[in-house]
Amino acid sequence: MSNTQGGALSYEAQYGTSYEPQPYATGHDGAAAYGAGPGPYEGSGPSSSYGGYDTGHQGAPGAYETYGSGGYGTAVQDPYATYPQSQDTQGAYEPYTTEYAADPGPAPDPYDLIPAPSPAADEPLLPRQHPVSAALQAARPDDPDGPDGDGRTGDGRRAARRRKGGTGAGPGTEKPDTFRKLVPQALVVAFLAGGTSAFVANDKAIELSVDGAPRTLHTFADDVTELLEKEGVHIGEHDLVAPGPGQTLASGDEVVVRYGRPVVLTLDGERRQVWTTAQTVDGALKQFGVRAEGAYLSASRSAAIGRRGLTLDVRTERTLTVMADGREHTIRTNAATVEEAVGEAGISLGAEDTTSVPMDSFPRDGQTVTVMRITGSKEIREEAIDFKVVRKNDASIFQGTEEVERAGVKGSRKITYVLRTVNGVKQKPKKFSEEISREPVDQVVRVGTKPMPTSVAGADGLNWEGLAQCESGGRANITDSTGTYGGLYQFDRQTWQSLGGSGAAHEATAEEQTFRAKKLYVQRGASPWPHCGRKL
Repeated sequence: MSNTQGGALSYEAQYGTSYEPQPYATGHDGAAAYGAGPGPYEGSGPSSSYGGYDTGHQGAPGAYETYGSGGYGTAVQDPYATYPQSQDTQGAYEPYTTEYAADPGPAPDPYDLIPAPSPAADEPLLPRQHPVSAALQAARPDDPDGPDGDGRTGDGRRAARRRKGGTGAGPGTEKPDTFRKLVPQALVVAFLAGGTSAFVANDKAIELSVDGAPRTLHTFADDVTELLEKEGVHIGEHDLVAPGPGQTLASGDEVVVRYGRPVVLTLDGERRQVWTTAQTVDGALKQFGVRAEGAYLSASRSAAIGRRGLTLDVRTERTLTVMADGREHTIRTNAATVEEAVGEAGISLGAEDTTSVPMDSFPRDGQTVTVMRITGSKEIREEAIDFKVVRKNDASIFQGTEEVERAGVKGSRKITYVLRTVNGVKQKPKKFSEEISREPVDQVVRVGTKPMPTSVAGADGLNWEGLAQCESGGRANITDSTGTYGGLYQFDRQTWQSLGGSGAAHEATAEEQTFRAKKLYVQRGASPWPHCGRKL
């Protein structure tokens, strides 16, 4: 049991019975659903909230006949023209107009109060009419033209009230103050109705599929970017969104999001990192354009790829030709190395055998590999090792003079060579190893640093240059054909060393040779040079 608006008494309080809402009638022709005759909502009386649908009665036109005699079946008239002068002196608002019914006056302005000549001070004027007011008034329990609980029209109710001694304003009739209270409420209803229309118009039914998980949702988002932000779906640079970000949305659209997944892919020996939106290995291979038939895969094709990605090794099937023992073998393989592919060709490799390309290299499509049969032996050879010459300065020896203090001794070593035959052809020996059998001994030589004197008393003024020209042609390093005499002055070894020289004369400098020749002249005169001595 509910109360009427504006503080009016409830229907049960006024009429002694309660109202039970009934379903809508079967038609909208006015006469059947909302007509003047008794209908499912015509028994509500003054407090029925459905009384607003009864305005389409077939009686005399009243203040709420703006919807036509067919209820909602006819065009709506001007909502502000609902208060014209009633043709019936017992009109819809008879309590306010019976006193002035004889002279209705000029047609009212729809935005002004209904004019009346000098109404009584305690008699309120009618309020301005508004579409919302009309809708609210249609739902009022005291609709003067609406159907009564007994199926009678408003005119019938007024006549019944007069017969009971009333004035036409029954106990359920609301006062103008109550009506004024209902007008703001009706405005709120109108605004809510307009807002609901906008709400429904902006609402969109969108199917959002994130990584293959679809769901239907309702959203007010205008575009794809706004939708994903509201749904908490974060997009990275490797993710796929269709339609693309910023695309306008309409109800019924489908938005698909596929997250990118990193894949460390080693394809035929080449390693790199790529991204895929596929959720399985098979889908990723299709995205990469990799032919999986006959290929080796480190993970099954149905294996799932998580958001963190995976590492995948793929070796596609290739054609390889192997030449061995004069025969050609062509195979299809996904082997990881040449050695593995040669084994797949049914070829066995000996301990010394090898291939034309490194056996641990990756076999390429269309490549030809030759197997080399190797036989060989080892050979040990002994080689000499030269000694080193070590020189030491000696101040007791004149400059330009060297003396061997210790003679050098050569060493020896053993070198092992491998002699190979490749496919019957001998190859150049290859050194395999070496071993020192005897270490060499260094030769030590004393080098004179003592300044050489240039003056010898009794011999400085002689023509030593003329003597040298006569003996050797002025050449300090010359020797005779027997090797006995040498130098500028053709010293023999014994004479040279007796004069303090070392080694042979032709090994000394020209200055030293001249110095020692002067010493010899002081000892023996020109006799050592019997033919050229006269040049002195």
